[in-house]
Amino acid sequence: MFAAERRQLILEMVRANGAVSLRELARVVQTSEVTVRRDVRALEAEGLLDRRHGGAVLPGGFTRESGFPQKSHLATAEKTAIADLAAGLVGEGEAIVVGAGTTTQELARRLARVPGLTVVTNSLLVAQALAHANRVEVVMTGGTLRGSNYALVGSGAEQSLQGLRVSKAFLSGSGLTAERGLSTSNMLSASVDRALVQAAAEVVVLADHSKLGTDTMFQTVPTDLITRLVTDDPPGHDDRAATELQALADQGVHIAVTGASGGAGGGSGKPGAPGGDHVPARQQRRDVPLPGPRRQLPGAAGGLRSAAGLGEPGAGAEQRARVADLRRR
Repeated sequence: MFAAERRQLILEMVRANGAVSLRELARVVQTSEVTVRRDVRALEAEGLLDRRHGGAVLPGGFTRESGFPQKSHLATAEKTAIADLAAGLVGEGEAIVVGAGTTTQELARRLARVPGLTVVTNSLLVAQALAHANRVEVVMTGGTLRGSNYALVGSGAEQSLQGLRVSKAFLSGSGLTAERGLSTSNMLSASVDRALVQAAAEVVVLADHSKLGTDTMFQTVPTDLITRLVTDDPPGHDDRAATELQALADQGVHIAVTGASGGAGGGSGKPGAPGGDHVPARQQRRDVPLPGPRRQLPGAAGGLRSAAGLGEPGAGAEQRARVADLRRR
């Protein structure tokens, strides 16, 4: 197949699905991922599509949402690492809400081992991942099923969340910027996510680096309501992701980065420090009290704190230095 033919087929696949992984593109056009990556780069230069880590998507931030089959093949290793780290933020006996998404589905699989946990969710995939967990109680919202992402949406879902109070909300989305916060491409999904946020004392966003700097139509969580971001270490050439991390840090979002030297999370403080959001090993869990006002963490008066040493002297400077290092790379 000539390069022009390959690129036309790649473009047709992306237009039809919204997002396609490099692996799937390589399989369909019967060539290597290296060649496909080169084709995708050329198509991006022409403004015909946008590259994402592990795949390609329709151009521009304000595009229609990809379906679950396409999302499930994008950035799988990063989502796994993010879920591993995020699971360490959940303690025995907690009550939490978990939104819809492929990353939150990975998180749910790891929460099955947390005794006494109560999970409220609008996601069939999250509920399925926890269905056989004997020590976890699953509470599902009402609502109308959205088949593209297996989530319950609409007024029924939102009304079932009224009066609910839990310690944390774990949410994903289509894009994350320091200017607008978390956003998604679907109005109904955004509305339910906002209801989930209102039920929680803290909001934890799970987003791989490909979503950093991407803005989509409907805002779900403004930046000032995001307590923590759990993400992966951006590649050295991804200046956009590194810049966005710095901007989020400047607005007081506590950032935990997977794949960092010295253990997941990138912090250098003591594991499991009170109020910290870095737990280097999944087995290390802690009881988190149901709580006070959102984002009222020890030492959270402003700036970024170390994921491990939150509240310790100099912790903010250490994490700022780390984010600055990401930008230099």
